[in-house]
Amino acid sequence: MAIYRVMYYSSVTVGSGGRITIPQEMRDDMRLEDGAMLTVRLEESETGQRQLTLWRSAEDA
Repeated sequence: MAIYRVMYYSSVTVGSGGRITIPQEMRDDMRLEDGAMLTVRLEESETGQRQLTLWRSAEDA
């Protein structure tokens, strides 16, 4: 199992159509541009807490 360190911590607002905006600093660090593909995973803990994890898709690397 990989262990990751937290680099950024930010709040975002869900907009119309379920859209969120990734903060500019994070987009710059990940080199994301218009049309970049991301993979998204919804995880759930044993206590029912849920979180989204996203990363750059292999197809976009």
